[in-house]
Amino acid sequence: MQSWFAEHPVVAYIVIFILLTYVYNQVFRVNQKLPVGKEIVLYLMMALGSGMLLIFQHDKLPIIQCLLVAVGLMLLVRVRYLVEARQKRKAAAADAAKRH
Repeated sequence: MQSWFAEHPVVAYIVIFILLTYVYNQVFRVNQKLPVGKEIVLYLMMALGSGMLLIFQHDKLPIIQCLLVAVGLMLLVRVRYLVEARQKRKAAAADAAKRH
């Protein structure tokens, strides 16, 4: 996988940028929207950061794999929250049924 990304740097850059954007939006974004100018600057800075991470990826550091692990863990947390919310709804429905 590492050698394939070394042979395809454009694909590696795109993957890094997408994963980095996902991590930012899920973890670091505040609830309110930023003005358009600040959004553009933010994404330009992430594009530059993705370029730096591409250099590290090219130097045989597992940047893409680490980002994939981070995204996987975030998805696991999201699934866990969904399961807990479903269990709370079922418990609330069961309590409401017992009261009637």
